Amino acid sequence: PMDSFEQRAATVPPKPFPAKPFPVWAAIALALLAGLPFLVSRYPQLVDYPSHLARYHVMLDRGQSPWLAQHYTFDWLWTGNLGADILIWPLSALLGLERAAWLIGLLIPPLTGLGIVAAEWTLRRRIGIGAVLAMATIWSPAMAMGFYNFCLSFALALLAFAGWVRLEGWRWRAALYVPVGMVVWLCHVSGWGVLGVMVFGYEWHRRRNLSALLAPWPLFLPFAALLLGGEAQAGLDWGKNVASYKLGIWVKALRDQSLRLDLFSLLAIAIAVLAAARARRIDGRLGWAALILAVLTVVMPRHLGGGDFADWRLIAVTLTLACLAIDWQPPRWLTAAAALLFLARLGVTALAWQGQSRDLEQALTGLDRIPDGAVVAGAVLVNPGKWPGNPYEHAPSYAAVRRDALVNSHFALRGIHPLGLRTRGAEFADPSQRVFEKPGQPVDLANFAPARNAQFLWYFGNRRPDTLPAGAVVIHTTKISLLARLAKPGNRR
Repeated sequence: PMDSFEQRAATVPPKPFPAKPFPVWAAIALALLAGLPFLVSRYPQLVDYPSHLARYHVMLDRGQSPWLAQHYTFDWLWTGNLGADILIWPLSALLGLERAAWLIGLLIPPLTGLGIVAAEWTLRRRIGIGAVLAMATIWSPAMAMGFYNFCLSFALALLAFAGWVRLEGWRWRAALYVPVGMVVWLCHVSGWGVLGVMVFGYEWHRRRNLSALLAPWPLFLPFAALLLGGEAQAGLDWGKNVASYKLGIWVKALRDQSLRLDLFSLLAIAIAVLAAARARRIDGRLGWAALILAVLTVVMPRHLGGGDFADWRLIAVTLTLACLAIDWQPPRWLTAAAALLFLARLGVTALAWQGQSRDLEQALTGLDRIPDGAVVAGAVLVNPGKWPGNPYEHAPSYAAVRRDALVNSHFALRGIHPLGLRTRGAEFADPSQRVFEKPGQPVDLANFAPARNAQFLWYFGNRRPDTLPAGAVVIHTTKISLLARLAKPGNRR
């Protein structure tokens, strides 16, 4: 009997030692922690944030301030780029403008993380290394630049995709996803496009026929708005030196605060995806969407529908979906290492924000020296070769928020942005505030064009300007800023 037992045992293959799954509660905790930089900073250190804040301020004022009415116009557009613009209405009534905008930003990274967890759990009923690794993409260049609407729409797209999979076979799913598609599109058209690609890729994997092209039809209603011309009117632009530019944005796919950490993060994700592909551990239910988006980042233009970096912002999305497509449950220590990568990136960002927020808070005290309705020429020293984005690139826009001032750092181009300048043209809008730093050359503001008919010059930079406009009197300085009262145009020489 013993011999027969041993013979039977030898014919049964040994069961592989199961890797313990990453706890769902731990994945949710990581997702909720993603908003940490906002919690440790009074002022979000997002590049475009101050100018978006100024747009909200003018929008909510509705012409009540005589100064804002004198300086600005605002044309409300029904367009696929209104996520935070809509949310700010009720939240600002409860919390005030700046606190409401801070809260919206605080919610976006955790919402994205929860979308990652929801997509992974819906597909596989477990949390694998791909979902944990995808957390490292939450703080992408799009988030660092302050693309609130786009990042919000992508977070909602992840949740909507999870719902699409979960409700498979439900008779009312199509009816439900007509308004769902509209909500995602209303937040941002690119997030809506990503959702459509995700649904198509999922259905293509299941059907493997052309009927998958029409599977996302419940999401098609926003096409009517596009056909009616509600989108911003702007041409397609690939820019110059397209090949080197495309290579550059892929290298900077996860650019945030640390060159080494960001490149290491990109390399770790690339190795994980390639290793999974070689081991045939890529789940086509999201793998096809990642592949399609990767191709789109190469062929689509930089400027699309009035937005900049339309291609760059999709690269981190591609990496997120590529990570989620990894269908592999490795030893828990390896998944924990992926979690440490996310935590390291998050910690570096939070520490950088703390210091930058304190410096900006000191600079904003200079606004006490500016009267309401003043004309302020913002000047920001920019080094294009520096790895982290310059968080102060639109800081002069705070003068509009706090003092109803006319400032030159806003996004205010007619036909593209709802905010417009009533008394000045495009020469007094972004990027007129940028002063490019050149090694070995002085920072010369003597003939700074926006200052010619302004009352104040507000400068931000890591070094003092070597020259100021004639007659300028410095009235406030900090570690990162200088505020000067300008002489009347007729008194300048």
